[in-house]
Amino acid sequence: MLKKSSFRKQLENLIHEPENHSYLLAVSGGADSMVLASLFQDLRDEKQNSESLFQVVHINYKLRGEDSDLDQKIVQDFCEKNHIRFHLYEVSEKDKKPENSIQLWARELRYAFFKKIQEKEKLKYLVTAHHLNDQLETFIINLSKAAGINGLSGIPANDNYILRPLLQFSKQEIYQFAEENTIEFREDLSNKKSDYLRNKIRNEIVPKLQETNDHFLENFKKSSSYLNQTKDFVQKQIQEIENKLTVFNPSHKILSKEKLDQESDFVKFEILKKYGFHQEDEIPKIFKAENNSSFFSKEYQLVINRDEIIFIDRKKNQENKDEIILVNYFDFSQNQININVVDYIESIDGINKSFDWDFDAEKLQFPLRLRKHQDGDEFYPTGFSGKKKVSKFFRDEKLSILARQKIWILSDSNNSVLGIIPFRQDRRYAKDEKTKRILKIFNEMKNEI
Repeated sequence: MLKKSSFRKQLENLIHEPENHSYLLAVSGGADSMVLASLFQDLRDEKQNSESLFQVVHINYKLRGEDSDLDQKIVQDFCEKNHIRFHLYEVSEKDKKPENSIQLWARELRYAFFKKIQEKEKLKYLVTAHHLNDQLETFIINLSKAAGINGLSGIPANDNYILRPLLQFSKQEIYQFAEENTIEFREDLSNKKSDYLRNKIRNEIVPKLQETNDHFLENFKKSSSYLNQTKDFVQKQIQEIENKLTVFNPSHKILSKEKLDQESDFVKFEILKKYGFHQEDEIPKIFKAENNSSFFSKEYQLVINRDEIIFIDRKKNQENKDEIILVNYFDFSQNQININVVDYIESIDGINKSFDWDFDAEKLQFPLRLRKHQDGDEFYPTGFSGKKKVSKFFRDEKLSILARQKIWILSDSNNSVLGIIPFRQDRRYAKDEKTKRILKIFNEMKNEI
């Protein structure tokens, strides 16, 4: 039964000392979200003088004409009456509505606005009013998609700072609580239509299931709890397997390809899925791929490096500087200037980092930069005749994709390649018998104190 005490207990199960945190409540005006707002109002009253405990956000999608505006009004009136900070997003013509996937569009729009308000107001948790009936509907949807144990476990009660404290309570319990506490709410009559899959399940399938057993929803809640416990156990086992196969380093995560391939398809899928590779037909391709092959998910690049699988965080990789000004100008009153690049060279397995290049300073166009490889780069390497594409040089040196990403190209203001650190410099700019002023680029480890 939903009571103030049972709600508080559920909230405490999700986070320790709930009254000491800040919340943004997503309130639509329906019974579930208005009950949620009322329960938080009671929590605030208990604490006294804590108007900073929570704020409310509402989205007016303008999809149901006057009804949409009345939904907004009931939420706004509640907030004004109880002195609650209210945030509103009204959909306008600039928010182009798609002809299909209205639900997906609406979801992306509201969560983007929620995040914006959370960051602006420094509200740690987003709270939604999902309940037990929503959980059952999600279970059925995921069951039809062969979603596996994670999908069948349904909506998480605490997921990346999104709290759903009403998940253990049924829609009927929420209606009863609203009636007993005279909480105003509005019914969204569009939910009675079976035009969407979720509405069809809600209006046609769930009632039939409940007819089979008077305690169907209560039994489902128990089954859902068992599934979540099973999921937690399986995930713990998967993590232990992954830890045994993994070598960590500061910038990348590396797994043994051979040992991972010996695991079951289920284990391989669960591990790879964590990095965004959740298409089952991808798994055989990854293990059959040639050396230096790459696969991309939204967040990670997966690189095959001989008997290793390397996961590169694409966001962190993009945040790294891809260009550094090394030398702004050359003081021609001097005969030689020395530049040590030790601070810029990353460790690359099997590669000697030592080098010492002398350039004819008068042949260079300043400033000189360190940058990453670009398509079309070519140079005239010392010790070779003719020119060579940098990409071919990498292949000839048998450099992995990971190693290539660590290598700096020395270039001038015209973007010409002066050398590939730490391999070879371009002989066109090298010191010769006519050189009068020398720019020395070298790598020398500093003495540690």
